[in-house]
Amino acid sequence: MGMRRMTFEIPEEVAERFENEVPVLVARLLRPRVSPKLTDEQWAAAANAANADEQLNADIDDWQAFSDPIQEPIQEPWNAPSPR
Repeated sequence: MGMRRMTFEIPEEVAERFENEVPVLVARLLRPRVSPKLTDEQWAAAANAANADEQLNADIDDWQAFSDPIQEPIQEPWNAPSPR
């Protein structure tokens, strides 16, 4: 797998949130853990608890809202169809 560096601009408040939250998330994901063996019922209970977590759902909604403005492709002048 190759590496690629990308440079782009994002709103200041998004950048601040990224800088504050992403390192914590990455550290948590990389922390070694011993994963317990769960029964199907325990997995279902854990999934239901996560689905009912209001703060988690609010965070997901916030992050998904950031991508909404860029759903529509930007029509650059050089990509516009030529008049006929």
